[in-house]
Amino acid sequence: MQAKANVWIEQNGQVALSRWRVALLLAVQETGSISAAAQRLKIPYHRAWDKIRECERCLGVSLLTTQTGGVGGGGARLTPVAVDYIQRFQQFERGLDELIQQRFQSAFGDLLSQSDESSIPRRERCANHPTR
Repeated sequence: MQAKANVWIEQNGQVALSRWRVALLLAVQETGSISAAAQRLKIPYHRAWDKIRECERCLGVSLLTTQTGGVGGGGARLTPVAVDYIQRFQQFERGLDELIQQRFQSAFGDLLSQSDESSIPRRERCANHPTR
């Protein structure tokens, strides 16, 4: 067993920032394109744009500057405010995984040392499904 956690920041009940949304913004920064960022994350372009717009609405700021296509093609860049929010989110979440593991060990450590999965019939073990 191991503990997992997902953190995000909400504004008025709406997700403003999360690890996934920060990863999307970083992909835009690295590729210079919303389309390329969406491809990198294996999501539709419109979903990427929708999530960026949701972040902007929640935070009340512009996170991207965009240039529509033309001879050189379009592009997108993070605003300085976006870079600041990314840095603040990364600072906020830094060390959380370690803290969660420490607390998990404190609460469940005695059970982990007693657990012997080999004694559990295979069909009764937990399936490994990404349904978090």
